[in-house]
Parts: sequence; structure tokens; C-alpha cells
Amino acid sequence: MSATSYSEETLIMLLRKKNEEAFRYLYDHYAAALYGVVLKVVNEQEMANDLLQEVFVKIWNRIDSYDPQKGRLFTWMLHIARNTAIDMLRSKSYQQQEKNQSLESNVHISNSMEMSTSMMVEQMGLKNVLNRLSDEQRILIEKAYFKGYTQEEIAKELAMPLGTVKTRIRNALLTLREILQERKTG
Repeated sequence: MSATSYSEETLIMLLRKKNEEAFRYLYDHYAAALYGVVLKVVNEQEMANDLLQEVFVKIWNRIDSYDPQKGRLFTWMLHIARNTAIDMLRSKSYQQQEKNQSLESNVHISNSMEMSTSMMVEQMGLKNVLNRLSDEQRILIEKAYFKGYTQEEIAKELAMPLGTVKTRIRNALLTLREILQERKTG
């Protein structure tokens, strides 16, 4: 791990200049958290490792599109990680591969990955934050952000109107923002 420490502004500036040391710093400090998000979505370690590499390539190539006015760098990277994982799950090649796997191997993978995923989430401290949400809010956030469900899929699964799902997810995100602000200032 790099001994250098960067402010977010300096890190962004160096990344935009394609500074490799800054990129190593970014990887060293954020890879575990991004891996946890990807793993939570795809539920398979090998695929999560591959996707994590893809996520960092996207970050490297798209750093100029990052807008600090719209949010923090980490949030932007989380969106890239989550969307990359969801895109993989929705890809035709992945769908075809899943059809060809046996039920027994899927059950084994799912059970072993659930434990390592929950450990990764715990390491990131997300479990404590999510546990401060109401049960309904936590379920909505987990489905939308960790399991890759669309709002339409959530509405269908939970038998809720789409507008209700959208409103409740928005309210859950606002609550999460408040919780994170409390942690930051407290």
C-alpha cells in the first residue's frame, strides 16, 4: 500500500493527468469496498474479481467525466461498480451461462458466497448503517443497490405500485444520507 495520502481534490487532479501512483493509491484504498459491492450483486468471487478489474479500467478511462458537483468520488465509483456488475448479470452471455449450470452448483455457490459477502459488507461498516434503516427501507436498498433489481422488478416482487417504490427508495436514500452525515460529523 502506498504511504502517500491524497485529498480527494488532489487525487482527482492526478487521476485526470493519468498519474499511475495516484491510481495505485486509488486501487489500494477503494478496491475492497468496490469488490464488496460487485460481489454482493454477482454473488461469485471469480466473476467479482474480473469485474473489479473492469471497474478500475472504467474509472481510469472515465475520470474526466466525474463531476465533483454531483457527489463524492467514492459515490461515483460505487455507481460504476454496481452498474458494471448489473450489466454483467443482464448480458446475454451470462444469462446463457446460467441456464447451463446445474442447480446443485448454484446452491453451493450461493451458500458459500453469502457468508463472504456478508463479511465484506461488515468490514465496510455498511451493515451498521443499513441496520439503522427501517426493515422496509433496508430491504428496498438491498434489492436496488446490492442485488441489482430495477425499481420495476422490486415493485412486482413486493406487490407495490411503482410510484410507491420510487418514493420509498428516495426516502431511504435521504435517511441513509442523514445517517452518514451523522457518522461523519459525530
